[in-house]
Amino acid sequence: MTLDSYRQHCLSKSGATETFPFDEATLVHKVANKMFALTNVIFFKRINVKCDPAQALCLRERYHDIIPAWHMNKKHWNSILLNGEFTDQQIFQWIDHSYELVVARLPKKVQALIK
Repeated sequence: MTLDSYRQHCLSKSGATETFPFDEATLVHKVANKMFALTNVIFFKRINVKCDPAQALCLRERYHDIIPAWHMNKKHWNSILLNGEFTDQQIFQWIDHSYELVVARLPKKVQALIK
């Protein structure tokens, strides 16, 4: 996975935006001002995505390169290490899952505007 393909996929989501709210290295993708993915653009070696808590545990048990996300709520966020273990398609599915979780928690009016 390249940084460009990661960014393009995140921005392909309806209502998605990207910002650097913390520093010039941490790229955050949001929908309706809620984070669904983030990464370091200088050292693109992992991405953080939101995940259903039960699924997060299963993924961590199954894959060595999925760990609790550093500086995030470890119950809801995973870090996916980009060491070549996963296909781009798998990573895109986890990004999609994160995006869908965030959208599902938005008010119905906001969801309607996004869709």
